[in-house]
Amino acid sequence: MFGRLVRESFVRNPRRKVLVAAALVVGMAVATSTLTIALEVGDRLAREFRSLGANLLVTPQADTLPIEIGGVDYRPVNEGAYLSETDLGKLKTIFWRHNILGFTPFLDVPATIQQSENSDPILAMIVGTWYAQNVSVPDGTSFKTGLSVTHPWWKVQGRWFHDDANECVIGSALAATMPGVTAGKVIYVTSRSPGDSAQGQPGTTQAIALKVVGIVSTDDAEDKALLVPLAIAQKLSGHPGQFRQLFVSALTKPADTFSERDPLKMTPTEYDRWFCSPYISSISFQIKTVLPGTDVRTIRRVADTEGRILSRVGTLLWIVTLAALGAAALAVAATSATTVLERRAEIGVMKALGATNSLIAGIFLAEQLLLAVAGGAIGFVVGAALARSLGASVFGTPASPRLILFPVILGIAAIVAFVGSLIPLRRASHFNPAPILRGE
Repeated sequence: MFGRLVRESFVRNPRRKVLVAAALVVGMAVATSTLTIALEVGDRLAREFRSLGANLLVTPQADTLPIEIGGVDYRPVNEGAYLSETDLGKLKTIFWRHNILGFTPFLDVPATIQQSENSDPILAMIVGTWYAQNVSVPDGTSFKTGLSVTHPWWKVQGRWFHDDANECVIGSALAATMPGVTAGKVIYVTSRSPGDSAQGQPGTTQAIALKVVGIVSTDDAEDKALLVPLAIAQKLSGHPGQFRQLFVSALTKPADTFSERDPLKMTPTEYDRWFCSPYISSISFQIKTVLPGTDVRTIRRVADTEGRILSRVGTLLWIVTLAALGAAALAVAATSATTVLERRAEIGVMKALGATNSLIAGIFLAEQLLLAVAGGAIGFVVGAALARSLGASVFGTPASPRLILFPVILGIAAIVAFVGSLIPLRRASHFNPAPILRGE
């Protein structure tokens, strides 16, 4: 009998049921699309933010105090500590190795530049680095990294140097002071390598001919420098296989209060949770582990911007989701209230025949549950298609459907339908059958 009553309700009042189902479809479609994007927006935006450059700076822990003028380190090449180039492959062995998207070593060397062997020398900073270098990983694999990964916004007129060639790229500001230097020009770079004062060995002057292959614009101190392959800077400085700074681009999640806690004061459970989360602090800790004697600092202007934007986008998506669910609940409530008023006579007859409020409420809730299942299922399909379209338009790649959301959406649809029916059902429970049957 219960099933028959529910079935007859759908047959005799299809218009109201369609309205409720439509409200649920719209609400669940919006919820599905926003939740799908919310699950992916962190990783997607984090990867997009990597175009802002590296977010970690690794330097020797025992380095001397830098002497910087205009962002350029003018310490003599024989001062300060250095890091070994052969250890860089260890970065791809940490727990979050797949989150290390790239890294680039830098070695600054004060030197002089001559447009010809007989021209007047110009004092400038030589910056040795990688553009696209293959790095050997201890597990036997290789990893290509360099400026192409960590500094993709640097623009070059011409082309970048090859890491194994005697080529260079000149900064735009430095090129402006040397009108004769253009792509294809050969220049001469000279530096004095440090001698061993303890052994009484003097330094040696080294001159290297380099072919200019491009002019780079960085909007930073490198605009006043000459960028060369790292091997050439190491030769000029007399520090083969070494570098002074390392920029790391790591995929991280936004920092929160827990991520800023001291790991030494955490319980074992808290430490495991922190270590196994891609916080920028935990990745920095793991880098220090594989590169002992280093100081890993966060480049705040990048990390803070990422954290703020990710948090705000996530909050916006949750607000849109809650607004859509609230609107769906209001639509269900309005339609259910109208349905209860239209079926006053039916409710009065049922109560006169001995039906309890629980039975009447059960009939209405069964109807709403069926509508929630139908509306939730259709809304999930529509929402998945909407999320795919939004992902393609915003991120360039469509968002993948998350089947794990299907039971969640069905549950949310049932809750929305139940909440929207509470007030109408409460009103129906107070109906007095006698006045209704008298037509009052």
